[in-house]
Amino acid sequence: MAFVEAPNHFEAQHSRDCIVETAGILKTVAISCSKIASDIRLMGCGPRCGIGELKLPAVQPGSSIMPGKVNPVICESMMMVCCQVIGNDTTTTIAGMGGVGGLLDLAVAMPVMAASTLDSTNLLANACEMFTDNLLVGLEPDEARCASLIEGSLAMCTSLAPVIGYDKSAALAKQAFTEGKTVREIALEQNILPPDELDRLLQPFSMTEPDEA
Repeated sequence: MAFVEAPNHFEAQHSRDCIVETAGILKTVAISCSKIASDIRLMGCGPRCGIGELKLPAVQPGSSIMPGKVNPVICESMMMVCCQVIGNDTTTTIAGMGGVGGLLDLAVAMPVMAASTLDSTNLLANACEMFTDNLLVGLEPDEARCASLIEGSLAMCTSLAPVIGYDKSAALAKQAFTEGKTVREIALEQNILPPDELDRLLQPFSMTEPDEA
């Protein structure tokens, strides 16, 4: 690491704003990592009673009370690291405040600011490597489960609205929900549209690219 002289000695002596800013950036990274880990955990919950769209690598030999369960320990490890990094940022912020960590030209809290920021840097670096090697590399979508959830979604009627009208589409969705059927099944039963036209409209990818529908 190269060390350079501060261009303004007075600013460098009386404050540690650069460290406060660095800690804030690390906190932002931690919040983003925690969100990613939380979303993966949610989308992987199941496999039968949850969303179950993702297959998480089994890195722990089951639950102590539920044999065969795959605990999302890597996601939760990342989230705990992020909590610590956010706490370190709070420590650094308070330590950088006037009257708490410093007074006039004396920054007495520099040691704890340095320790907290270095701790956050090491924690995030190690956690990201762990998260990649033990989770992301082996993460897979459950394609059959995803297809089943899409087909059973009442939102499938959205693409029918421009053709058969909003009210009729809403009625289809309501009936599908009431009878425990899919929108496609109800539409076929009522001969709303020819089967080939219905298949074209109920193609879920068309709803992700509206300009090409």
